[in-house]
Amino acid sequence: MYRQLLSRALYTLPVLWLVVSVVFLLIHLIPGDPILQMLGEGAPATDVAATRHAYGLDAPLSRQYVRYWRGVLRGDLGPSFRFNQSVSSLIGQRYPYTLQLTIAALLVAVLISVPAGVRSAQRRGAWDDKLLSVISLFGLSFPNFALGPILILFFAIKLGWLPVSGTGTLAHLVLPAFTMGSALAAILTRMVRTSMLEELGHDYIRTARAKGLPERTVVYRHALRNAMLPVLTVLGLQFGALLAGAIVTETIFSWPGIGRLTIQAIGNRDYYLVQGCILAIGLTYVLVNFLTDLLYSVANPRIRQ
Repeated sequence: MYRQLLSRALYTLPVLWLVVSVVFLLIHLIPGDPILQMLGEGAPATDVAATRHAYGLDAPLSRQYVRYWRGVLRGDLGPSFRFNQSVSSLIGQRYPYTLQLTIAALLVAVLISVPAGVRSAQRRGAWDDKLLSVISLFGLSFPNFALGPILILFFAIKLGWLPVSGTGTLAHLVLPAFTMGSALAAILTRMVRTSMLEELGHDYIRTARAKGLPERTVVYRHALRNAMLPVLTVLGLQFGALLAGAIVTETIFSWPGIGRLTIQAIGNRDYYLVQGCILAIGLTYVLVNFLTDLLYSVANPRIRQ
């Protein structure tokens, strides 16, 4: 088992190398000079050359690439052109906010989708099953950049129940978490319904009912546990989609996370900061998929064997 875990961990290294390398090449191939953007178009040529040399941008691209990876291996992600801080410290300040928002959105999605999916499977073909199918389809077709402003207009501006943007309290987390988690809740609802319909038709469910077990125990303790395996797969894959969606959601709600920081870094052509943000997101995505594999063995003992 430990050998399999080690091999899975080693498989992630080429993925991270490829992601960071592609981002490194693309950000350097885009036209524009970050030094001129930082100093201004009217800056003296000597100052531009001195600043470019100080940041190591006057070296050939291959040398910059090797130098960057040497710094990554030492834990040094380089300096930020815009914020005049190290990239590591900036990511350390912003990453907890993105992680908090992503976990909250995941929790919202699970709390909505599991009861809705189970109810839809139990009431197959009934009016509430059809209603939940329509609601989930609506949630799938409604993007975050449209849902976020609507929630702000209704709950923050018209009703005044929740703050418009920012962070600091639990109330600030409600609107962005629901904005991110609604689409995932729609996907998971359909997944839970499909998996539960398959499990409820098996012989062991009929045997459990024949023994006189309560319906709640049959559904949630026996059927749902086996039905969660494909749902766990979707959760692991969609966690990366939540991180990508955090870029849009954090911009809408002025949430001080790594997604908003990535947008600012791209706009300022902050090479090291863009690469550091993408590396942090990639590491998180790989780690979540690794933990998803571990959860398989917890949910299904046959996989552990």
